[in-house]
Amino acid sequence: MANNIQPWHDEEGQKEEKSFDYAKRGQWLRAAVLGANDGLLSTASLMMGVGAVRKDVKTMMLTGVAGLVGGACSMAIGEFISVYSQYDIELAQMKREKNMDGKDKLPNPYYAAFASAVTFAIGAGVPLLGAAFVSSYKARLGALVAVVTLALIGFGTLGAYLGKAPIIKSTFRVLIGGWIAMALTFGMTKLVDQIG
Repeated sequence: MANNIQPWHDEEGQKEEKSFDYAKRGQWLRAAVLGANDGLLSTASLMMGVGAVRKDVKTMMLTGVAGLVGGACSMAIGEFISVYSQYDIELAQMKREKNMDGKDKLPNPYYAAFASAVTFAIGAGVPLLGAAFVSSYKARLGALVAVVTLALIGFGTLGAYLGKAPIIKSTFRVLIGGWIAMALTFGMTKLVDQIG
């Protein structure tokens, strides 16, 4: 009888452990994927926008660095505030229900802020590295688009895989969104420069 019961308990334990691991991973996964995509796209778009009106590599690189630092700080602060608000709401609900057993499962605002800042900086570093060593203006823009395209495919695939989402559909959505963001920034900046 005991032998028949034991496998059932083990199976349940494994199911609970897998569920717990996925829930914990979900806390930082959203912040990490968002941070990387935002870093990649916002920095690349800034560089493309400046590249629409300035041909020198120094101006483009300074724009990218400013985008990296400012964006990483902004993402970290925004994520910290957002997750801390969620933490406060869930903790207050637990106190009302007098059920503090699940306190360790609450989202951690410090982890979320750190994950956002680091992944934003990693994402932002991709276009910076892609354009840093190309002196020709047109080749630099081409290299920037090519490197960002590869990174969008990589981040889209990774995010879909970790989040258990359809890989091709999710990656395609990220890729198209990225191309639109860069094209709009380039086009609008060029237009405003010509009008002015």
